[in-house]
Amino acid sequence: MINKDYFRVMRIAGLILMAIVFVGCGTLKSPFEPQKKYSPQQLEKDYTIFQNVLEESHPGLYWYTPKDSMDYYFHWGKEQIRDSLTEPEFKKVLGYVLAKIDCGHTTVRSSKKFSKYLDTLKNEKFFPLSPKLWDDTAVVAANLNRRDTILKRGTIIEAIDHKPIKEVADTLFEYISSDGYNVTHKFQSLSNRGVFGSLYTNVYGLANRYTVDYLDSTGHMHSVVIPVYDPAKDTTNRAAIRRFIRPTRKEMKKMSIRNTRSLRMDTFNRVAFMDLNSFGRGFQLKRFFRESFQSIHRQRMQYLVIDVRGNGGGSVTNSTLLSKYLSAERFKVCDTLYAINRNSRYRAYIDKYFFNRLFMLVFTHKKDDGHFHFTWFERHYFKPKRKNHFDGTSYVLIGGNSFSATTLFINSVIRQNNVTVVGEETGGGAYGNTAWLIPDVKLPETRLQFRLPLFRLVMDKDQPKTGHGIIPEIEVKPSVDAIRRNEDYKMEKVLELIREDKAARH
Repeated sequence: MINKDYFRVMRIAGLILMAIVFVGCGTLKSPFEPQKKYSPQQLEKDYTIFQNVLEESHPGLYWYTPKDSMDYYFHWGKEQIRDSLTEPEFKKVLGYVLAKIDCGHTTVRSSKKFSKYLDTLKNEKFFPLSPKLWDDTAVVAANLNRRDTILKRGTIIEAIDHKPIKEVADTLFEYISSDGYNVTHKFQSLSNRGVFGSLYTNVYGLANRYTVDYLDSTGHMHSVVIPVYDPAKDTTNRAAIRRFIRPTRKEMKKMSIRNTRSLRMDTFNRVAFMDLNSFGRGFQLKRFFRESFQSIHRQRMQYLVIDVRGNGGGSVTNSTLLSKYLSAERFKVCDTLYAINRNSRYRAYIDKYFFNRLFMLVFTHKKDDGHFHFTWFERHYFKPKRKNHFDGTSYVLIGGNSFSATTLFINSVIRQNNVTVVGEETGGGAYGNTAWLIPDVKLPETRLQFRLPLFRLVMDKDQPKTGHGIIPEIEVKPSVDAIRRNEDYKMEKVLELIREDKAARH
């Protein structure tokens, strides 16, 4: 007989051998290659799924863009796949096609591996300027090259590398998804910190130097050549990074909540200021609204300023709850809410497919138009809150970043006499949008992801479908001087309106 120790030794030897094999395999695993090229066959497979999923399930594919035009853009995208492409190159093609749908919720994102790779970059070079853009104007809002004494905040930019700024903006607009024909959202997107430089680099490429035509303080044109921003050479930035202490997960969550919603009160002037940068879940908004309006009632505030300029939307439950505290009468969220399909042939690529399909089976039913309607929301009227309802004068600040569920909130209160909407046109459509359930679709070869809204929502079917956002009752646009002085010109206008109202009351 064979000794038991023999089996014990052989078992240990086998485990050691397996460990060696696994370690060896781990060391042979190739690192992520950001410049990896995908073959035309791989790209065509992904592109076919991309197009077919949109044609099968997107409820707003032809809402603003006719089918023959959309077919042209799909064909254009396919024509770009004549050779191998990197992930960023293919993403650029998809982004261009998606922007033609005119749906702000339909966007493309990098693969998870590519996103993780970007997060690990420490010395990536950047286009150095962050401009504020509107109409035909671009003004320096920030400059990463902090030693630059010429292109300071407030400097008007006329051209970049001999391309007029309007031409640059119009080109970049082609890659930005927006509801309908809205350009306010596109201008605001480019004005968000870092977006202009990132998109400019993706479209035109990264250079070591840029020629910038600008106007001096007397209105005379000049040109200056500026270097790309290189964080490796920025000793001030490196020193700041060394001083930075990474917060804990709990601290980061608290910071996120604090940056998302806040309330401050001017008890002397009896004005409450509520900042809301999201209606998303996870920010304890139900509790925040309850405690905020309780405090506003207890302190006898006469005026309430609600700032939703940076609010990209989120939960309709949360936006509706805020409406209840301000609305003078019962209101509907929407007149129409439907999906065009409950099932998909491409379920393997759609995130949360089972739960979204279950939701549709439970809450929607097919009507004569062939669509699957969420009839409860189409018929339901919400009642205002009785306890701590705010009956004073409200001002709502809006802009190009006000999107999705934020437009539902604004639409529910804008017609009230005690509510005044101030700022710029919302990024979210005034007629409606395609959203509600928005799973990601992951393409099998490149692993690129794009968002797929499943429902079409119409807020008020009697309103014209103009392709624009909600227009403020009092429009306040940027000015070069306001940008130069870093002034919150929209808030200043609201404070002016409050002073005028108080004077009129006395």
